[in-house]
Amino acid sequence: MEQLRLANLEYTEALWIMLGATLLLSIVFWLMQRWKKRTLALFGTASLIGNLMPDVSRTRPVFKFILLLLSLWLIIIGIANPQIGSKMEEVKREGVDIIIALDLSNSMLAEDIKPNRLTRAILAVSKLIDKLQGDRIGLIVFGGEAYVQLPITTDYSAAKLFLSTISTDIMPTQGTAIGAAIELAVQSFGSNDLEGQEETKKTIIVITDGENHEDDAIEQAQLSLEKNITIHTIGMGLSKGGPIPIYRRGIQTGYRKDKAGNTVISKLNETMLQQIAVAGGGSYIRANNIQTGLVALFSELNKMEKVNIGSKVFTDYEDRFQYFLGLAIILLFLEFFVGEKKNKYLRRIKLFD
Repeated sequence: MEQLRLANLEYTEALWIMLGATLLLSIVFWLMQRWKKRTLALFGTASLIGNLMPDVSRTRPVFKFILLLLSLWLIIIGIANPQIGSKMEEVKREGVDIIIALDLSNSMLAEDIKPNRLTRAILAVSKLIDKLQGDRIGLIVFGGEAYVQLPITTDYSAAKLFLSTISTDIMPTQGTAIGAAIELAVQSFGSNDLEGQEETKKTIIVITDGENHEDDAIEQAQLSLEKNITIHTIGMGLSKGGPIPIYRRGIQTGYRKDKAGNTVISKLNETMLQQIAVAGGGSYIRANNIQTGLVALFSELNKMEKVNIGSKVFTDYEDRFQYFLGLAIILLFLEFFVGEKKNKYLRRIKLFD
């Protein structure tokens, strides 16, 4: 275990409060001093006022203001809660690397699986994330093109957050480019393995209806298997298919039609997804209205060999707010006992007479 010190602020937004309070108090103090100076000027010159009010000090109000401002800074910094990390410990985990490739083409809005294919797919991925322990997960979305939605990570909260933002509206190009999604997923694994450690087992889960297939996904699946990356496919949809609804501002306005005016029926391309799974050394699972193949898929993932991976995290942060609040109290007491008039004892000291 490696020892080191790491500073941290728990509530950094408090620093903005400190900046605003400093500006406000400085302006108020400047205006008050200016008002006092103008008011005293009504009674005579500065030398006359000095003779009439010999005990008045010009520097003490400034000194008291500086003490008050320092006290405020220390209080706000205390509220921000400075912390010190005293340890950096190595946490061992066992798991595999998983990238979900999720189809966002319009056909995923078909309602042959209730409430629709895409909603059921998102729920399935969310449940899968809940079951993960130590595994890394990434998210790729695809239509006519493929995009990385979430780089591979162990932050499951972030994964679910990104998952909740997914819709067909974020996909600029329609289609079902499964091959592009597989190729991007392979690239996204990158070099996540740590030097000197066993290579992490990797898998890609493609969730799609497979319709309007555009590229050679089977070839990409074979290439991924050559790199020891397995591919599982989940087919979203039923053999009878269903129409594709059209939405305007969240309200369904009808169904997609072809050039002849007939309602387009989207059907699951099951044969294609089976071939991709075979080429990728994985399994094909078909979803339906009762289940989305989550149990079978998780069983396949558990069959994969878990690899020990060490990751280092900072732990044991210790709060240090009490020191700043204590010093602020001392300065406030000092400010309270410092008067604005000159000290009569110090005034008797005349070093240069």
